[in-house]
Amino acid sequence: MLAIKNIECKLGPEKKTILSDVSIDFSAGEFVAITGENGSGKSTLAKIIMGLIKPTSGKIFLGEKDITDLSISERAQLGVVYAFQTPVRFKGVTVASLLQVAATGEDVLDGKFDGKNAKFLEQVGLDPKEYLTREVNASLSGGELKRIEIASVFARASSAKILIFDEPEAGIDMWSLDNLLDSLKELKKTYRESTIIVISHNAKILEMADRTIVLSHGRVKD
Repeated sequence: MLAIKNIECKLGPEKKTILSDVSIDFSAGEFVAITGENGSGKSTLAKIIMGLIKPTSGKIFLGEKDITDLSISERAQLGVVYAFQTPVRFKGVTVASLLQVAATGEDVLDGKFDGKNAKFLEQVGLDPKEYLTREVNASLSGGELKRIEIASVFARASSAKILIFDEPEAGIDMWSLDNLLDSLKELKKTYRESTIIVISHNAKILEMADRTIVLSHGRVKD
């Protein structure tokens, strides 16, 4: 399904090596956890897969297609979905509109929303009646934004081939974490052909995974 081949990444004016000769194959329907110490290159790898960072060298394939030089939007159209570790704030965009766009690719017309995507908020422990009409802006806390970002990824799941979660447990309470774990289990069960990649330190998430990959100093640890 997804293959990264001999990825090297050097960043910053000093061209510091973040990833070195990283090769990983991901199968369709597989739940893979990527873990490692801080600074090991986990989030950088996730961003390279999504196209947020261009690798210094190496290749990325989605099926038989080389996506190394494709943009974020082009990868998204092919079914690569990414949940940011720090969610983006969108001035003037409501939570309802964000979920509608995520689920269907179409904006809410005239501000109308039928509520069919409200379930995704419930999955992350947010009351749809309270949050659907709120704007995705500074009025929301970091934890609320994180949950809404995860809800939008769940909304995209039906059309996704690759689902990437970058430390989804960051900034949410234990009750919401339990909801998140249940939702990840449901994603895996429902979308059997989708590959789920989770960057995480959380022991419960690592236990759920079909396979755990450990990065250390920018390399895959044997």
